[in-house]
Amino acid sequence: MGLPALEFSDCYLDSPQFRDKIKSHEAELEKTNKFIKALIKDGKALIQALKNLSVAKRKFAESLNEFKFQCIGDAETDDEICIAKSLQEFAGVLKNLEDERGRLIENAGDVLISPLERFRKEQIGASKEAKKKYDKETEKYCSVLEKHLNLSSKKKDSHLQEADSQVDVVRQRFYEVSLEYVLKVHEVQERKMFEFVEPLLAFLQGLFTFYHHGYELAKDFGHFKTQLQISIQNTRDRFEGTRPEVESLMKKMKENPQEHQSISPYSMEGYLFVQKKSPFGSSWVKHYCTYQKESRQVTMVPFDQKTGGKIGDEEIFILKSCIRRKTDSIEKRFCFDIEGADRATIITMQALSEEDRRLWMEAMDGREPVYNLNKDNPISEGAAQLDKVGFDLMKKCIHAIEERGINEQGLYRIVGVNSRVQKLLGLLMGTADVDLESSTEWEIKTITSTLKHYLRVLPAPLMTFQLQHSFIKAAKMDNPESRLSEIHKYVHRLPEKNKTMLEITIKHLANVSSNHKQNLMTMANLGVVFGPTLFRPQEETVAAIMDIKFQNIVVEILIENYEKIFQMIPDTATVQPNPLLNSAQKKGTETKTALCSQRPLMVFQTISNENEKQNSIAISSNVSVFVPTVNAISTSKTNRQSVHSLGSGDAEACTMKLDRPNSLLNPKRKPSLTSPLPPSPSSPLSPTSPMVSAPSSPVPVSSSDSSPLSTQNRKARALYACKAEHDSELSFSAGTIFENVYSSREPGWLEGTLDGKTGLIPENYIEFL
Repeated sequence: MGLPALEFSDCYLDSPQFRDKIKSHEAELEKTNKFIKALIKDGKALIQALKNLSVAKRKFAESLNEFKFQCIGDAETDDEICIAKSLQEFAGVLKNLEDERGRLIENAGDVLISPLERFRKEQIGASKEAKKKYDKETEKYCSVLEKHLNLSSKKKDSHLQEADSQVDVVRQRFYEVSLEYVLKVHEVQERKMFEFVEPLLAFLQGLFTFYHHGYELAKDFGHFKTQLQISIQNTRDRFEGTRPEVESLMKKMKENPQEHQSISPYSMEGYLFVQKKSPFGSSWVKHYCTYQKESRQVTMVPFDQKTGGKIGDEEIFILKSCIRRKTDSIEKRFCFDIEGADRATIITMQALSEEDRRLWMEAMDGREPVYNLNKDNPISEGAAQLDKVGFDLMKKCIHAIEERGINEQGLYRIVGVNSRVQKLLGLLMGTADVDLESSTEWEIKTITSTLKHYLRVLPAPLMTFQLQHSFIKAAKMDNPESRLSEIHKYVHRLPEKNKTMLEITIKHLANVSSNHKQNLMTMANLGVVFGPTLFRPQEETVAAIMDIKFQNIVVEILIENYEKIFQMIPDTATVQPNPLLNSAQKKGTETKTALCSQRPLMVFQTISNENEKQNSIAISSNVSVFVPTVNAISTSKTNRQSVHSLGSGDAEACTMKLDRPNSLLNPKRKPSLTSPLPPSPSSPLSPTSPMVSAPSSPVPVSSSDSSPLSTQNRKARALYACKAEHDSELSFSAGTIFENVYSSREPGWLEGTLDGKTGLIPENYIEFL
């Protein structure tokens, strides 16, 4: 329903209905005013958005125009030329389109915003002013009228006539203003139908012009677009055709990179780490080095592959000599020294591998180092022992470190000069009395390096080869409590001297870590330093390298839980040190034969009528072992055998790792062989394979006698179950009988026949019949 018309005659009546009509028109004008105001705001936002869009598109077009394609090779095909030119074409189209949009934006203010603001201010604003005037005259007229009507009739006629004429004047003025207001309201209501809509139409016409311009540009661009699509398809087809050839070449390079190397103008080139010395220590900086044998010119460019940029200036010099660096003279591997003809100092370089060092030395005509056979020779591995001298050395070094330099930053991380370390270690292991506490002759870094070096040159690592795998396996557990419990248990399985030395070392490291705010050596940092020091693999393999991080974790746990581990007995039971570890440790690490400590400590025996029978376990001729005396008791009243309960130390020894032959090891996984755990004393035992425990007082037996392993074509019975982890091994259960058992080329293994198949058998898992 539309608005009611305002009649001029109603202005003289000024009835309530007239006033209601006026109010409806006023409400409509107010609504129109608010709408126009919001529309102007939205219009300005739209224009600003169009400006931002235009700026972004122009920036996009500039980026396209600036980029230049670089094709592989020294010439381009027509298709490649077309594709390379396409970005500039795209940029031109976008720029042309944005020029038209700029004209639209430029005119939008005059076409849309200004007319709307002018209509709102001039027309609707004028009607609001007329309303104010109308309301003022209404109030004045009503007040005068009420005052006039309140005059007494007893007033003089002249006075009354004057009052009547005054009221007539005010009434007439009220009617005039009312008529003018009604006229203005009608005028604004009519004007808004064209003055409000016309600017919107003009703005839309500008948009249509802009879009039509885009349409015309698209038509003009059609020919180049078709040509470009053809060029893109041709280029894609060529790529698909050459891709298999490139992949084939890559596979050949993977399989045999030496045969497909590109011809280089240099005799040798590649990355080397160069030692940079400073008053605060030394660092190793990665360089890309080249060498020309004819001119003997060496070029070094410091380069960081991670950032892909040079980190210094290029150095060029003439090579004078190249000498391989002695392994014991530096803590880094694969090092060699080169001397330049025009350089005063020797440069120490580290190759990426042993093979890489060999190639560099061959190219540079490198020489082997000259060894000094005098009393200052470095202490070799195995020269140090866990004896009184070693304990005194450790205690003296630790006391000096804690008294003089426990707060020194980088403690144990900063290494001492190798010659000084060797000299101090020789003095401490000799008869000389060395004052480390008050004398400033020996730097803290020299003392810390001496302590670490002593632990590294022990015949076997402090954590022992036999228990190393157990410690690492414990560190790999998911549950932190189980991890701590297992490590606690294995620490108490160490030989007594090893355990005592470890306790001294870890107590000291706990003191060092408690001052980490000053020396910056947290438990994690100490684990990194002492993990490879306390542990040492028997063979350098990829798997051993991967286990270094778990060695570090073991050291961290030892430091963090020092008091619990060394001052409390493990929860399971009292763990006795394994005497076999002591005997095996004295023999060094050169032999790879199966050690006694790797054999199960339980023996299955067939019950005989004799009261005592002594079993001898065959081992290699250079190891002495302890063989328990077994009492087998037979009773006429019962067919059951008496079983001695096992101590917890023996029970832990039942689960052991068997050394596989080196020729069968899979580098991707470590073989494991576990003998069955002993049954509890309450569980029933098999009458054919009774289990007896080793007595507490083992009888030492020399293995120098002839071993039964040398006998050919003998029968043997399995003492434990074993699952094969290689095709050359045999799987069997306890009690299995083997035929034709004889010695194998692999130390610690035999060969035998089972069910027509011949394979390898662990030597310490069988007994000869």
